[in-house]
Amino acid sequence: MDDLNALARRQLDGARSDPHGRSAYLFVHDGPLRQTVIALTAGTALDEHNTPPSASLQVLFGRVRLTETREEQELTAGQVMALPRERHGLKAIEDSAVLLTAVTEVPEEERGGTEAAARG
Repeated sequence: MDDLNALARRQLDGARSDPHGRSAYLFVHDGPLRQTVIALTAGTALDEHNTPPSASLQVLFGRVRLTETREEQELTAGQVMALPRERHGLKAIEDSAVLLTAVTEVPEEERGGTEAAARG
């Protein structure tokens, strides 16, 4: 069993010593489920990227800004949100650590495609 606060502190220490100001550690890799602690120093950003089929972001320490095509949203320690299903980026407003929970595959019957409708 992992101590999430200890993982976050360790990654934040790593980000502070990294020339790019970031550090990440994938600590759960179970089938399609991934959980990663990501730490960013103040002012550091993750450029826009695609979202997996389903994901959430929880701020463990600090304050971050989620940037989307349409809007920006600020999150502080303790807040959690589902990530938008569109390209987005993340910027640390202050030294921060977040928990990214992602599902990399969605069962076919949950995709809402025509095959699922034909079976149902």
